[in-house]
Amino acid sequence: MSKRMKDLDSKVDKTKVYSIEEALKLVKETSNVKFDASVEVHAKLGIDPKKGDQQIRSTAVLPHGTGKTKTVAAFVSPGDEKTAKEAGADFVYGEEDIKKIKDSGKVEFDVAVATPEMMPKLALAAKILGPKGLMPNPKSGTVDANVGKMIKEMKAGKVAFKNDDTGIIHQVIGKVSFEDKKLRENFQSFLDVLKKSKPTGVKGIFIRSIHIASSMGPSVKVLTD
Repeated sequence: MSKRMKDLDSKVDKTKVYSIEEALKLVKETSNVKFDASVEVHAKLGIDPKKGDQQIRSTAVLPHGTGKTKTVAAFVSPGDEKTAKEAGADFVYGEEDIKKIKDSGKVEFDVAVATPEMMPKLALAAKILGPKGLMPNPKSGTVDANVGKMIKEMKAGKVAFKNDDTGIIHQVIGKVSFEDKKLRENFQSFLDVLKKSKPTGVKGIFIRSIHIASSMGPSVKVLTD
């Protein structure tokens, strides 16, 4: 650990569980990088990530967004192109574009949405989009006949999250420059959805711990109730 991190780490009592208000104050105090750092939530869950029925995959609408404008691609049939453009899609793609993505391996977007009839056609580019986490999926709210609604929600701050191989969920809830109130409301929106995501097969404690941290800053354990 670098001297910078040791100094910042010493400001956090690792034996204490902080209220979200206290934690956000500490996260801001211990962010001393020269850019507007992201504020991240790391939730350790009491799930078995090897079991398919215990995988967590859900979406939450953060009322104040993450501080990053998402570039949205819409995979639609010709009849939905106008709707997708009017809703604010940065890229509107059809069958020819899917072939180009497959052949070039190049993607220029942060999130992709698709109408149901485009999903079989998108399978062609699954090997490119899948590993990047960009393949549309009904569980993440990115496959729907109402393409305009999907695009508007993504632009307004809808985020998709899932657990990693160790049973932890990592989610950005804003920037250090956000007002505390906005970060708190974003955190609460995420937490509310996470609590409702508990699989029926999970017995005992579902959310084992939650830490928040800024990019390159020390983590702070927070209360989950």
